[in-house]
Amino acid sequence: MYAILDIESTGGKYNEEGIMEIAIHRFDGHQVVDQFICLINPEREIQPFVSKLTGINNAMLRSAPKFHEVAKRIVEITEGAVIVAHNAQFDYRILRTEFRRLGYNYQRKTLCTVDLSKQLIPDAESHSLGKLARSLGIPMSDRHRANGDALATLKLFKLLLNKDTDKKIITEVIREETHGELSPNQLDMVYNLPSETGVYYLHDREGAIIFLGKTKDIKKRVNQHFTNIGKLGRKLQKETKKVSYEPTGSELIAILKAYLEQKKNNPKFNQVSKKKLFSHIVDFGQNGTEHIVLEVADSRVLKSTSMAFNGTEAAKNFLGKIQTEFELCPCSLDLEAVCTIQEIEGASVLECNEKVITAYERYSIQGKDIALLDRGRITGERSFILIKSGKLQGFGYVELNHQINNIHILESIMTPMASDDNTTFIIESYLRKNNRLKTVPLTSSS
Repeated sequence: MYAILDIESTGGKYNEEGIMEIAIHRFDGHQVVDQFICLINPEREIQPFVSKLTGINNAMLRSAPKFHEVAKRIVEITEGAVIVAHNAQFDYRILRTEFRRLGYNYQRKTLCTVDLSKQLIPDAESHSLGKLARSLGIPMSDRHRANGDALATLKLFKLLLNKDTDKKIITEVIREETHGELSPNQLDMVYNLPSETGVYYLHDREGAIIFLGKTKDIKKRVNQHFTNIGKLGRKLQKETKKVSYEPTGSELIAILKAYLEQKKNNPKFNQVSKKKLFSHIVDFGQNGTEHIVLEVADSRVLKSTSMAFNGTEAAKNFLGKIQTEFELCPCSLDLEAVCTIQEIEGASVLECNEKVITAYERYSIQGKDIALLDRGRITGERSFILIKSGKLQGFGYVELNHQINNIHILESIMTPMASDDNTTFIIESYLRKNNRLKTVPLTSSS
């Protein structure tokens, strides 16, 4: 027995969404034997983009029943059935969250038509419900409404059942309680996590860190570990007994902390590489006395005139970017190229060199005393990463502007971090992709 399900939620922060419409068709493998379709008062505001997408607004839901009034009906129609949904992890999570608010531990097996269609229709251009239905000739009406999407999912599921001639895939894809559903203990762990940027730590029964990672959303990422059906996911689900975390506010601080703490702690399930994180460098050093030349090299030794990249493609893209941004002469990038700048008493050489130096100083931290400012963990707070003489020193948080540009104050309040070529690569590659961080030159004055 199957319960074909679709939910329309209010949107909002992770695990704070509410159900505003639900459609369930109880299907015995041949025909629908029961159905439940209902608008629900979510007792919270609908996000504007959700209203625009679904056509459902707050006024429509004021007289609708609240979730606790329909909960019993949902339990009954899904009893003894496998929940089938397109992106089942999302719908099932939302449904369990609503039941949890009522103090009820709702558990069902689930089957995802996204997973099934990827295995049974691997050549499809897209596995989204709308595009998949269109490519398969499945008629759709009331798109982005619960019943419209549930009926399309039902038709898709019937087609997939027919395609699964040996019936092996459906057996394998059904997620047992330990492979895709959260146990009560795991649900408690995830429920208490914040939807914030930071570093998270998974601990075993002895308290040892068995895995740590960085993320923009701690709650969402840990939930993914506990619902992943891959090999790593199953190991983490089996051995994790506690989750701790440190919010950082700044994504760059989270990346640096995760890299350094993985090296220090060597968690059981992290793949900690002892190699450099980069494979190529671009050398901005002088070539003889005529030009400053940029080279992509296989060398993995960072010099004071070079920048690191992970792969030739990234390095070449950067060269193309700065050539356009700073209007670099081709001779700066190619020893054989002729200088395109008119030479007047050696002015061409100086001008080419100055442009390359400007490009290097714009994106490099080498030799600099600076603070990189980013968002903090709370309103009114700012995070900083301190760099002295081009080397990472540490990170910290400030609330007062006068603290920001004094290097001695920052050194006194920061948490130290070890510096190496990889941390320089992490910082510079992040700066190349993110213009949001503010760079503040530092002084040693009191």
